[in-house]
Amino acid sequence: MDLGLHGKRAAVSAASKGLGFGVAAALSAEGVQVAICGRDPDSVEAAAARIGNGTIGLVADVSEPDAATGFVRDAREALGGLDIVVTNAGGPPPGNFASVTLDQYEMAFRLNALSAIAMCTEAVPGLRAQGWGRIVAITSITVRQPSPSLILSNTARAGLTGFLKTLSREIAIDGVTVNSLQPGSHATDRRKALAGIEPGDAKDHGIPTGEFGRPEDFGAIAAFLCSDHARFVNGAAIPVDGGASSGLQ
Repeated sequence: MDLGLHGKRAAVSAASKGLGFGVAAALSAEGVQVAICGRDPDSVEAAAARIGNGTIGLVADVSEPDAATGFVRDAREALGGLDIVVTNAGGPPPGNFASVTLDQYEMAFRLNALSAIAMCTEAVPGLRAQGWGRIVAITSITVRQPSPSLILSNTARAGLTGFLKTLSREIAIDGVTVNSLQPGSHATDRRKALAGIEPGDAKDHGIPTGEFGRPEDFGAIAAFLCSDHARFVNGAAIPVDGGASSGLQ
């Protein structure tokens, strides 16, 4: 399917590896001009080279709101405009109520909620003015089914999901859709660090499909949400978890 995205311009945060990289690569393959960011200059440069097609690598730590807005601003300037924003950030450390401190909640909120809110604040006025835009946030399946060991992620990303739903209802009339993707267990560096996963362990992690997600497949779903084919999908929080979550919603 031709997604009709050729010539669109996208900013994808935290995309030097993992799911962010998968999304940036998928958009680039559809002819989108992409700008990515990450904290490490060498990693960003290497990722931009791997994606190719003129991908622009910018250095930014989106856990800082000023840096998050700066990334969107710099991406828009480098690309000559902006049509798509994919918000993404690394996850906070694991922990439960007994083990985390109050200060850590603030850190998690800045990383996994305020970063995306800041990017939307910078991007949305321009998207509304041009009458077309796509915002896709990468959150987590823990929004839908909280993990006992990820209380910081559960809390911050649930708050972001409330913001995104509210925003989606406000700006859709201007041709801008807002959706989020809730990844489950994917074979990323973070997941391997948290759980020490191996390719054959998917069943042990409660994944009915019997395999961990692949970043490139996740990227394809995000690219579809950015297309005009998905114009009637708005305010959705879509699980991408191989059926691991057991709830009806």
